[in-house]
Amino acid sequence: MRSYRLEGTGGIESLVLRDEARPEPGAHEIVVRIRATSLNRRDTMILNGAYPLTPRQGVVPLSDGAGEIVAVGAAVTRFAVGDRVTGSYFARWIDGRIHAGLVDQLGCTLDGMLAEYAVLDEQWTVRLPDHLDWQEAATLTCAGLTAWNAVTGAGIPKPGQWVLVIGSGGVSLFALQFGKLLGCHVAAVTSRGEKADRLRALGADLVISTSDMPQWGAAVRDQTGGIDLVVETGGPATFTQSLIASTLYGHIVLLTLQDAKGGSIQLPAALYQRSLATISRLFVGSRTNLEAMLRAVSQHRLRPVIDKVFAFTEAGDAYRYFQQGDVFGKVIIDGA
Repeated sequence: MRSYRLEGTGGIESLVLRDEARPEPGAHEIVVRIRATSLNRRDTMILNGAYPLTPRQGVVPLSDGAGEIVAVGAAVTRFAVGDRVTGSYFARWIDGRIHAGLVDQLGCTLDGMLAEYAVLDEQWTVRLPDHLDWQEAATLTCAGLTAWNAVTGAGIPKPGQWVLVIGSGGVSLFALQFGKLLGCHVAAVTSRGEKADRLRALGADLVISTSDMPQWGAAVRDQTGGIDLVVETGGPATFTQSLIASTLYGHIVLLTLQDAKGGSIQLPAALYQRSLATISRLFVGSRTNLEAMLRAVSQHRLRPVIDKVFAFTEAGDAYRYFQQGDVFGKVIIDGA
């Protein structure tokens, strides 16, 4: 079989295509024929040596992928050959709170999905909604679950309240879709005015172009009465405006703390003294969270947004395209 391996952390040149023997499952393992994978920001950080968790040398990259089971171990009870599945980002984190013993991640410390076949423990795996094609199904493990937990994890927002999303990457568009699914109003901030109509088509009730209005926080607050939940993916460039846009008791979920140049979020003390907003962090979620999200995706027949699809042999080009940053949804690498 063919698989990509990360040989070091020196950028695209570290991504090496290998020919390997097709794997066989252990007693509690399954073998999955991978039909599609997708990229997340953490994958480019791992590639470039900027990720806080040290990757295993020679690891198969990418946490997100989808495929069907082609072999099962003798003791497997959760799945059968032919089941459509994806993996859980923190493979060992089943439920409850995460701790140091559960930090292993697919595509970082554990082999991920950028291969023809992947071997997963049956406990690391979940079934996929039937209505999704392979490319759509390959987008959910990281960006989808991060957005789901950002929107649902704190009990905010309620139907009729306002959610703010920033940009048009995978997490932001999933958060927009989940916000609408929950009956919320959604405001979207974009640096590209030409994306406004596409954001509205996804359900955004208010779209602000930062190229037209760099200091957008007060305008968003005026037009919405204040944002109840901010899914803050913009980092240092947008945090202050997100705080200005928030209600007195708003909630800001921080997903990006630094920009590409290493600049960090600074808390504007004078502004925060006038606010009672809660600022919190999260990092993806557990298998139980993933299963809950997939039930909602299935019930509402939600379809992820795909920006561009690359062939398996074009994985390096997919990374390059993703890193240039001007995407609308998910970047896919098809199966081999």
